[in-house]
Amino acid sequence: MSTHPFITFLQKRLQKPLPGESAQKAMAPTPLDSDFTMRMDPTADAYPSSVLVPLYTDEYQNLNIIFTLRTKTIRHAGQISFPGGRSENGEKPVETALRESHEEINLPPDSVQVLGQITPLYLYRTNNQITPFVGYLEKEPILQRNPEEVEEIITVTMEDLVKSENKIRETWELEHATFDVPYWNIHSTPLWGATAMMTSELIEIYREFLDGK
Repeated sequence: MSTHPFITFLQKRLQKPLPGESAQKAMAPTPLDSDFTMRMDPTADAYPSSVLVPLYTDEYQNLNIIFTLRTKTIRHAGQISFPGGRSENGEKPVETALRESHEEINLPPDSVQVLGQITPLYLYRTNNQITPFVGYLEKEPILQRNPEEVEEIITVTMEDLVKSENKIRETWELEHATFDVPYWNIHSTPLWGATAMMTSELIEIYREFLDGK
C-alpha cells in the first residue's frame, strides 16, 4: 500500500511554524460566566504528558485517525482521547506517547513512524502540559484495547472531520461553569475539549494540503 500524499506533505509542514493556538481555540470550550477565567500558560510544576495522534491509510485510501474512548474509572473518564498519559521518570516525551499507546491499544512502538509534533496544550484543571506527536502506520493496525483504560477504539476519517456538518456548538452546564462548547459529532460520545483542540490544528494543516491540490 502506497503512502498517502498527505503524510509526505505533513512531514515537511511540521518543520515550519504551525497554526498553533489560533487553530486550537477554534475548538476550545468558551466560558460564558464573566467571572470565570481559564489559564492557558503552563505552571512551573505542570505534569509533562504526551499523546500519540496515530494515522493510517485504509484499503480505500482513506486517511484515518485513531482515538480511544476512556473507561469510566480513569482521568477524563468517558471522553474521547488520543492514547497517551503522564511521563515517567527519565522518559523523553515521544517515549511516553509510544509507551502509553502500546499499553492502551497494543500498538507496537516499532510500527509507528513518528512524523513530528504539533503544538503543546496546557490543561489547567489537571495541570498537565501535553505534547502531541503525530505518527504514521504503514498498514492498518490490529489493535487490542486495555479494558482497564479503554472502553472502545475509535477510527475516524480525516474527511469526516473536515466536513462542516459534523461540527456542532452547544451550551453545556459543566461542573465548574457554563460553556459554549464546539465538538465533532462523529460518535455517540462528542469529540470535544483538549482532544478536539489538538485535532483542530491537524485538520487545519490537512486543509492546507487539500487547498494545495
